[in-house]
Amino acid sequence: MGLTTGRRTVFAAVCAVAVASIYAAQPVLAEIGGDLGVPDAGVGWIVAAGQLGYLAGLAVLVPLGDLVDRRKLIAGHLLLTAAGTALAAAATQTWLLLTGLVLAGLFAVVVQTTVAYAAALSTSDERGRTLGVVTSGVVVGILGARVAAGALAELWGWRSVYVALAVLLVALAGLVLKTMPPDPRRDGTTYRQVLTSLGGQFREPLFLSRGLIAFFLFASFGSLWSGLSLPLAADPWNLSTAQIGLFGLVGLAGALGAARAGRWADRGHTSLVTGGALVLLAVSWLAVGQPSLWLLGLGVLVLDFAVQAVHVSNQHLLTAAHPDRTSSVIGGYMIFYSLGSALGAAATTTAFAAAGWTGSSTLGAAFAGCAFAVWFTAECRARRRSAGSVLPSSGERNPACCR
Repeated sequence: MGLTTGRRTVFAAVCAVAVASIYAAQPVLAEIGGDLGVPDAGVGWIVAAGQLGYLAGLAVLVPLGDLVDRRKLIAGHLLLTAAGTALAAAATQTWLLLTGLVLAGLFAVVVQTTVAYAAALSTSDERGRTLGVVTSGVVVGILGARVAAGALAELWGWRSVYVALAVLLVALAGLVLKTMPPDPRRDGTTYRQVLTSLGGQFREPLFLSRGLIAFFLFASFGSLWSGLSLPLAADPWNLSTAQIGLFGLVGLAGALGAARAGRWADRGHTSLVTGGALVLLAVSWLAVGQPSLWLLGLGVLVLDFAVQAVHVSNQHLLTAAHPDRTSSVIGGYMIFYSLGSALGAAATTTAFAAAGWTGSSTLGAAFAGCAFAVWFTAECRARRRSAGSVLPSSGERNPACCR
């Protein structure tokens, strides 16, 4: 069947705008906090609110993609995400803002329904390429939103960011209905069966190891992007929201540079890509934590390259292993992503309040080290199982990495 370039582009655009509704607050946290009276130690919860809504949506909404027409499901969720961003734009009190962001996050799981639909429509030899393109849209949304949000906030205030998102989400809902193929389901599977299947995935070694990698990967990612605006807005740099937003371009360049990770995955190099990228992730924090804008920019570039490469590799492995339930497996995997992102968002602002940017950088590096440890352990176990199945009675030693 395969996918055309045009449809891949639409899928990527849906992912970009939907995920931006969660992350658009990052470059304007200081402005939102000042407007609504939220202290520095608590502004991380503005980002975490969207992540927690996203977590709930992953568990209860994404599995619907294995039951109903995903074209209609995507369009409906885009409209409900628009309702959440409109509420956030109109908020005059913190609780109302958080309610809107939770609602937007809940239905922004349309991203995962879209990724799963794209994977299902792709042939086996192009799945990695498709995932690379579509998940690049996610990165464009996460990081490109920083640039756009910073510029909009500079001109018309932080509320204009959410107004713009609402308009784009409504427009994309119409585009999806017009351009995507119908996706009828007639296999008789029930919602309860899908949820049971989702729960069973947590006992699978591949799913659990890749999920834990994603948890620590995005905790590290969140530590950077949820806390970066705080040191940049303070002495000695005192950057404006528009200037802070420009750092999103640096991260975007790094992440888009990793789009080829999908092609590498198609060629069977997922393990090598994951391990190498996790090493780069840990090393990038050495530059991010330095008191130099140039080194900070370099660290951001490398960090986002590493995160995207691992993320694409993870999803390629999981959708290839479960081609009959791509929505459920992607939804379950992204639960780890959401928990990790929420942890990073909340913890980095607390660390910054206690120990400055050095504290936030140390935290991010620690999360990266944990992700590498999970990958290393999983690889060792896989090698042991492989050696045991080939040479069950052999006295051969385990590989050096597994001793």
